[in-house]
Amino acid sequence: MVEQLNSIPTNSIKQKAKSLGFDLAAITSTEPLDTAHIENFKNWLAGGFNGEMSWLEKNIEKRFSPALLMPQAESIICTAINYKPLRNISAIASYALYQDYHTFIKQKLSELADFIKKEVSKELKFKICVDSVPLAERALAERAGLGFIGKNHILTNPQLGSFLLLGELITNLPLKPDEPLEQKDYCKNCNKCFDACPTGAIAANQPFDANKCVSYLTIEHKGRIAKKLRPKINCIFGCDKCITACPYNAQAPVCRNRDFKFSAERQKLTAEQILKLSEKDFDALFVNSAVHRTGLRQLKRNALIFVKNKT
Repeated sequence: MVEQLNSIPTNSIKQKAKSLGFDLAAITSTEPLDTAHIENFKNWLAGGFNGEMSWLEKNIEKRFSPALLMPQAESIICTAINYKPLRNISAIASYALYQDYHTFIKQKLSELADFIKKEVSKELKFKICVDSVPLAERALAERAGLGFIGKNHILTNPQLGSFLLLGELITNLPLKPDEPLEQKDYCKNCNKCFDACPTGAIAANQPFDANKCVSYLTIEHKGRIAKKLRPKINCIFGCDKCITACPYNAQAPVCRNRDFKFSAERQKLTAEQILKLSEKDFDALFVNSAVHRTGLRQLKRNALIFVKNKT
């Protein structure tokens, strides 16, 4: 080990993370997750519930054993940014109204790594993970105590709700891990997220079915959307329905991070305007946006369905 456990000032690391704009920061080990997570995930894949997301079938062992992602990995600093908007009048998912969170969080985690290397340990080695790395980030964030995974399968913090974007810093430092939240039924008898889901992608006693999920269909699904599902498409990019329905979000604070840029122009964009966009207009409007990866052709496909459903 680089240094002895408990000798590293973890509080200063967490405080620095929050000064960089993270709303939550906690630590967990790189120990493998419970084997039940792996078996549930494999069963989910075997049921075809991942749709066209074939990349989820790769690197399964790494996903649940984060030490395999980096030599000498000892600890993971789990972080979250609150992105709850004041209100969303758009048919574009709230997170996509901000700048691309992948780039933003990677930059902030890089700054955190620089701080740790300078102020805590010159021997720091690290790997930054934001969504695109095979890592069970929700389960790890739950183990670190950032929140609980609700019935909608989204990490939820009792105070901040579930408008959370996650990022991780895997390090070779043996940091003292935080404890998970108290084990209890945080969702109790609430099924509001099930009721809010337009297609039944989430339902009681059923696995999450990406094939029906509006967010999956409008972002990851590249072909034609099944005729029976088209009337239920009420968003152009992504879907916030199961998040906004969650009672934990009713009193949760809005995003106050001024560095995380919000686009009022994208929020005001209508489906009719999207259908008239040129490639040049699209590139200019969605530069540094999670929407850009989807492409104009697919966005227009979604907008056309959305318009037909309104008439």
